[in-house]
Amino acid sequence: MDYFSSDFTLGILGGGQLGKMMLYETRKFDIYTKVMDASVDAPCKIACNEFVVGDLLDFDAVYNFGKNVDVLTIEIENVNTEALERLENEGVAVYPSTDALRIIQNKAKQKLFYIDHGIPTAEFSRFAYASEISESIEHGSLDFPFVWKSAQFGYDGQGVKIIRNIKDLKGLPQGECITEEMVAFKNELAVIVARNISGEVKTYPVVEMEFHPEANQVEYVICPARIDIKVAKKAQEIALKVSSNIKHVGLLAVEMFQTQEDEILVNEVAPRPHNSGHYSIEASYTNQFEQHIRAILNLPLGNTDSKVAGIMVNLVGAEGYTGNAVYENMEAILKLDGVTPHIYGKKQTRPFRKMGHVTIVHEHIEEARKIAQLVKETIKVISK
Repeated sequence: MDYFSSDFTLGILGGGQLGKMMLYETRKFDIYTKVMDASVDAPCKIACNEFVVGDLLDFDAVYNFGKNVDVLTIEIENVNTEALERLENEGVAVYPSTDALRIIQNKAKQKLFYIDHGIPTAEFSRFAYASEISESIEHGSLDFPFVWKSAQFGYDGQGVKIIRNIKDLKGLPQGECITEEMVAFKNELAVIVARNISGEVKTYPVVEMEFHPEANQVEYVICPARIDIKVAKKAQEIALKVSSNIKHVGLLAVEMFQTQEDEILVNEVAPRPHNSGHYSIEASYTNQFEQHIRAILNLPLGNTDSKVAGIMVNLVGAEGYTGNAVYENMEAILKLDGVTPHIYGKKQTRPFRKMGHVTIVHEHIEEARKIAQLVKETIKVISK
C-alpha cells in the first residue's frame, strides 16, 4: 500500500500529547490522519487532517470512526475493545490488537499474564472489591505496607496508592483492584520494544526513571540508564520476552524494577509511545513516534541507538495553581545549551497535570543530569 501523499488514512484514537507528537511524524511523511477525542480542545486538533469529537469508550463512536480509516492505532489504551474487535473482524487493521489491549487494559489480567508466561513480577493479590482488602488484612494474609492499584483506568499516577496502615484504605474506589508487595528497588527502569507486522523487532536502550514521591509521576527519564551492562542486558531480554508473548504490533513500553539483588521485575506495560521514550525526539536516530508509525505500517524499523546522552524532564502543573497556563522562566531555560522544551497545548493547568516536557542532550550523562536539575528548578507551570 502507498501511504505517502496518497488516499490512505491513518486513524488515531486519542487526541492528547502522545498523538500530537505522533502527528509530527505523519506530517513529515505526508500521511493523511484522522483523530478522535472526547475533548474539543485536544492537543491533536491543530495537527491532524480530520478531527472528530467522540467518547473513546463508546462502542458506536469508536466503531463509526474506525470504519472510515485504513489502519487504526491508539495513543491511550482506555478505548472500547468491543468496537475494535468488530472492526478487526470486518477487515480494519487495528494495532495494537484487541487481544493485546484487553490484557494490558486490566492490571489484574496483566499480572496473571506475567505469571502464566514465566515473566518475573512482584507478588500480588487480586480483589473484586477494595472492601475485601480489610478482610484479607484481618485474616493475616496481607501485611502492611503494600501498593494498591485500581485494575482499570489508572493513568499518570492515578489509581495507585501506597497503603501503610488501615487508615490509608479509607476512600479507595470500590471496583476491582490488586495489591502488590512493596519492592525494595535500586532503580525503576524501562525498555521500549518496537515490533512491526512482519515481526521485525528492535529495542531502545534501557532508561532510568526518577519519580515524584507524591504524584507518582515520572520527573526525569535518563538515557542511558546508569546501571551495569549485565543488568541492562537482562532488562532488555525480559522486555523482549513480554513483547514476544503479548504479540503486539507497534511500541510496547515495559516498566521494571531493579531490585537490591539486581533482579528485574516487570511492573506494567503500555502499548503505545510512552513518557519514557520522549528523550528520543532529540537524542535518538529514530524517535519513538516515528518508530511507532513505521511499525504499524510494516515499514522497516529505524535505528534505535542514541546519538547523544539524553534526559527528559516532565513539565507538570505547579501545586497551588489552577487555570490558564503560564510558563514561567521559559526564556531562562532556552539560554541553556542542549535544552529543548515541548509544550503540549493544554490551555488549562492544575497541580501535577502533564503540560509538557524538556529534553536535555549532552555528550556526558552526568552533565546532562545537572542541567536537567537546573531546568526543573527554573521553569514553572503556573496560572494567570
